Amino acid sequence: MSFKLTEAANLINGNLIGDSDIIINNLARIEEAKEGDLTFLYLPSYQKYFASTKASAILVKIGFNKTRKDIAYIEVADPNKAFFNILNNYFSPSFPLEGIDSTAFIHSTAKIGSNVAIGKNVVISKGCKIGNNVKIYHNTVLLNEIEIDDDSLIFQNVSIREKCKIGKRSIIHAGTVIGSDGFGFFTDEKNVYQKIPQIGIVIIEDDVEIGANVTIDRAALGATIIKRGVKIDNLVQIAHNVIVGEDTVISAQTGISGSTKIGNHNILAGQVGIVGHIETSDNVIVMAQSGISKTITKPGQYFGSPAKEFRTSLKLEAHMRNLPDYVERIVQLENKIKDLEEEMNRIKGK
Repeated sequence: MSFKLTEAANLINGNLIGDSDIIINNLARIEEAKEGDLTFLYLPSYQKYFASTKASAILVKIGFNKTRKDIAYIEVADPNKAFFNILNNYFSPSFPLEGIDSTAFIHSTAKIGSNVAIGKNVVISKGCKIGNNVKIYHNTVLLNEIEIDDDSLIFQNVSIREKCKIGKRSIIHAGTVIGSDGFGFFTDEKNVYQKIPQIGIVIIEDDVEIGANVTIDRAALGATIIKRGVKIDNLVQIAHNVIVGEDTVISAQTGISGSTKIGNHNILAGQVGIVGHIETSDNVIVMAQSGISKTITKPGQYFGSPAKEFRTSLKLEAHMRNLPDYVERIVQLENKIKDLEEEMNRIKGK
């Protein structure tokens, strides 16, 4: 894909400074860009590459000091977002699949919408409903009575179990399992674990993207719900009866225990762990490797295990690092007190 720089500037409402007829062939990171590439400068830590970048054009913040004359500039309020808008407009990947492959099995009772693409060895079982413009890649298994809405994209080796519902414009990446049994057991009179039947479903609402090798367990009763606009990274575990609020982002290796409710617009960073049967407020950010052990009622940033408000956690971390010094100072103070007591006793003895 090639385009004129002036077209990109118009797309993002940017102020173009330099040759408007430059042809852009690719987008690239500033330290890797070549002639014909468009790059961007957003974080101050990357400014060191400005002098050496070979890019033909660069997205910069308004007011940036444009010292190089051999490069064109597009000034915007947010170069990061502008770059991604150009990326989405000119370089969105096409799905390499059309029609229904001859190796796919589609049950006679399944209902398939228009413009659906189904790859090799896909299994679509009894009573499944698939909307228009859905694309299902190789080796995917859809069990009984699944509903998948329009414009969804499901990649290879995905398993979606019976009665689960997938919303519009969903993207589900390779290796993900939706509707696996929740982790429910009880001990009988002999102290032997017995399985609790998991008879609920999973509901994935519209505009959700689920990464590779994610597991979302079906509810014991009712539904595990992933609400509109949620984005889930790879290797995330979501247990039975969890509800994840709208526009929440969950990073890799996060685990959410059963019956927990995550608020809207939360950000759960990598390797966050959350116990069961609690809730988080809307607009909560949980830093990486934090453990949430109780309900969070206020918006804000949280860190640590157990997690605390970010500033409080930083203070505690600072004190922890200083503990060896504190111990030494306490010992010195104790010795001084002991010396003073001995001196007072000596004076009294006179």
